[in-house]
Amino acid sequence: MVKKAKLHRDSDKVVGGVDLTEIERLLEFMKKHRLEQFEYEGGGVHIMLKKASEQSAGTPPRYEAAPNEQAQTSTDPAVAMASTEKHLAAQAAAADLHLIKSPIVGTFYAAASPGADPFVTVGTRIEDGQVLCIIEAMKLMNEIEADQAGEVAEIYVENGHPVEYGEPLFGIRPNRKK
Repeated sequence: MVKKAKLHRDSDKVVGGVDLTEIERLLEFMKKHRLEQFEYEGGGVHIMLKKASEQSAGTPPRYEAAPNEQAQTSTDPAVAMASTEKHLAAQAAAADLHLIKSPIVGTFYAAASPGADPFVTVGTRIEDGQVLCIIEAMKLMNEIEADQAGEVAEIYVENGHPVEYGEPLFGIRPNRKK
């Protein structure tokens, strides 16, 4: 059984001018948003949290909070996501699909507004450069365009759900050359 290392929740617990409760909050933020690295500098404090790059399948991720201080989480969403991505890529290759992946971390929206029809659905014929969805990142709406003409065969993300960089969004069956 994996044990989760806990940082003290004492609001008085300060090490080197850093509130450990705040560090724990930042670690949870990283986990929630599946961030690999987070850096902050302000008020004479410089904090860099970085997920360790070498992982074994059963080892939980480690985040570096400061030299000699580390926190562990009990689950690794990055490993689960990598496994899902490999599975989707294998399925796409088997079905001869072109994957369109998220270029940024954010929230996936299938339509321009809550009441509007989605940009595309499964079976929609698309052209190169056609808008497929919107990903909201830091309150900016980023249109994601098709990089290839074809037919939408799969939509891997549900409307309103978070996506991470490189996560498959659509499986496109490319147009065949005549």
